[in-house]
Amino acid sequence: MAELRRGLIVSCQAVKGEPLYGLDMMGHFARAAVLGGAVGIRTGYVSDIIAVRKEVDVPIIGIIKQVYNGSDVYITPTLDEVKALIDSPCDVIALDCTRRERPKQSLQELVEYIRANAPEVAIMADCDNLESAAEADRLGFDYIGTTMRGYTQASKGVSIPDYDFISELVRRYPDRRIIAEGGIWESAQLEKVWSLGVYAVVIGTAITRPMDITKRFVQVIK
Repeated sequence: MAELRRGLIVSCQAVKGEPLYGLDMMGHFARAAVLGGAVGIRTGYVSDIIAVRKEVDVPIIGIIKQVYNGSDVYITPTLDEVKALIDSPCDVIALDCTRRERPKQSLQELVEYIRANAPEVAIMADCDNLESAAEADRLGFDYIGTTMRGYTQASKGVSIPDYDFISELVRRYPDRRIIAEGGIWESAQLEKVWSLGVYAVVIGTAITRPMDITKRFVQVIK
């Protein structure tokens, strides 16, 4: 199992509808991030995972975003996406761990399938609140992340990064590797998050989404 080291993980993603989608840019973003000191890369789509692996040798957190009718879960939601990721060169598979209704298989079924068919692959839980984190702990996830904090009905209106939430996860689960993700735009925010004792931090938009970065500066001018 290729383990993530403590440090900064950079999320290199472009989904359908975004300017960089389909331009084969994620491998280049990943290489630049690793040259800058990133210890891992988080990316989606098998094609992007393959492109990233060609450019870097750090661990890759793989996801596949897929929308299913009747469910709000879209990060690696079913066994179809899990199987595709197992066949890819990713080292960690991230699953939506929120307690929302799932489109097909249960979260436990997905975890059990990965453990049985790809024991060398680690699993990351994308959580939104303490209940989902508790479920991740019960199911034995290797990493517990704050990825979905502020993006679900159960965490709606929460300002991210949520330092209190991150701190509580570190306190409750000292034997788990807590990964802080979401809302980190500035070095001061990163310093505060890191001081809480997390294992690693994921930053995506602030590094690899030029459209969103530009919007923030334009809003200042306006």
